[in-house]
Amino acid sequence: AFLDLSGLSELQGVWKDSITLPCAYVPVEDLVEQTLTWAVVHDKGSGTIIRRDGFGDHVLLSEYRDRVSIPKDAPGNVSLLILSLEISDRGTYTCQVTWRDSNNSLIAKEITTKLEVVKVAATKPIIRAGRLGLTLPAGASTTLTCEASGSPPISYRWFRTSPEGKAAFLSSGAELAWPSLRPSDSGMYFCEAENR
Repeated sequence: AFLDLSGLSELQGVWKDSITLPCAYVPVEDLVEQTLTWAVVHDKGSGTIIRRDGFGDHVLLSEYRDRVSIPKDAPGNVSLLILSLEISDRGTYTCQVTWRDSNNSLIAKEITTKLEVVKVAATKPIIRAGRLGLTLPAGASTTLTCEASGSPPISYRWFRTSPEGKAAFLSSGAELAWPSLRPSDSGMYFCEAENR
């Protein structure tokens, strides 16, 4: 019986996203999976992240607790899912599987994957210009909407400029709404968009 692990030699993940490090084999009937370990070597040192044996899955490195898992009920798929990637997760990961054959001998195979974690290029918000000089009758209802493109999350704030040129904060949110306009609502309004 011939067994081989398949995976990827290099992978790139995005900071704060999740990623799956693939590791899989085609099950062979006389061979029973005994143990599976995922280990890592990175800046902080090295160690076994997670180990699967007859008693279940055990996470051994505290910085991966509640962030890693291996598919259940998927024979041959022993890929590692890492949630909420940290920059410090970059390193070399080794998937090692040991099988027992019908003669009770053990067979072990391993593959390594190099993981790089990158920050996505953040873009600052760009506001789409609104119409200038909007004239509406008193009693009408209207909404001003602030629209910006850029890296989410984007927060919005609306201001009104006083005749002296001071800005008064009105509300946070993309929309500024009036159920019924009054003449005193006349003025110059502007919005600000902000992301991290």
